Amino acid sequence: MSNQNQVPATQGGQVAVAKKPRQIDVLKSVLNAPSVQEQFGNALKEHKDAFVASIIDLYNGDTALQACNPNQVVSEALKAATMNLPINRALGFAYIVVYNNSVKQPDGTWVKVPTPTFVPGYKGYIQLAMRTGQYKNINADIVYEGEIRKVNKLTGEIAFDGERTSDKVAGYFCYFELLNGFAKTLYMSVRDMASYAKRYSPSVKAATTIEQLEQLANAGVAGKKVGWEGNFNDMALKTVIRRLLSKYGYLSIEMQGAMANDVDDMSQRDAIMSGATIRQLDADVTYEEVVPVAPANAEAQTEAANDGPGY
Repeated sequence: MSNQNQVPATQGGQVAVAKKPRQIDVLKSVLNAPSVQEQFGNALKEHKDAFVASIIDLYNGDTALQACNPNQVVSEALKAATMNLPINRALGFAYIVVYNNSVKQPDGTWVKVPTPTFVPGYKGYIQLAMRTGQYKNINADIVYEGEIRKVNKLTGEIAFDGERTSDKVAGYFCYFELLNGFAKTLYMSVRDMASYAKRYSPSVKAATTIEQLEQLANAGVAGKKVGWEGNFNDMALKTVIRRLLSKYGYLSIEMQGAMANDVDDMSQRDAIMSGATIRQLDADVTYEEVVPVAPANAEAQTEAANDGPGY
């Protein structure tokens, strides 16, 4: 008759307890799997090792990511890899942000699970657009009070050659011109942008008001967090770029993929929430501090797009 009350093996009279592997070791094990290495190799070729190293660096410095399933972290990083966008937060091309998703358990209860989520940055959108070879020019920037001189509602043309009267942010614009001569501009005021963020972004807390978001546009120094409440102006630039390109721009398969994976857009949030096992994207986003970067001007953005990630 077998003994059902098994006693753990002992070493030197002490109970031997199996040591739980560290999360970073689990992540490295996932990254070293031949199938995973093959996927990163197919996407990045000779830049594979540098990108994989950047995943480990990001994971080591982000306690929020360490609470996530390492397999999911790698899966989200692979999305960035297939678009050849670096995930170094200081560069601003792409991010892996942690959301607290409410996931349905087998017993019918709901439990919040930290979930890594790939989010493209505004520089990433510009780079993907430039890679298509169809854009003669693309530019996005902040507009200050007094700079808007004329708006032609019929043609959509906007003259930004007015005299700047203050350092107060009035809005944001994106402009592009294709090689075939087609050109389009989109302008959104700070109020419009704050309303858009409040309505559509899961990263904006429920208690945050439109007026508070407007104030963030003129907070001076950008915050050290990813998202609307950490860096409103960068998120606003990304939004105006995405909205213009998605409606009028030339979209490559990569650009379509980036927009489809951008959960900061409510249409994508609804698509995620429609599953039977995920009820919502919690607005209480876990942020990690990042190194702030200065807002890029038009020429700098175009140069960054042409230069590539610099792996």
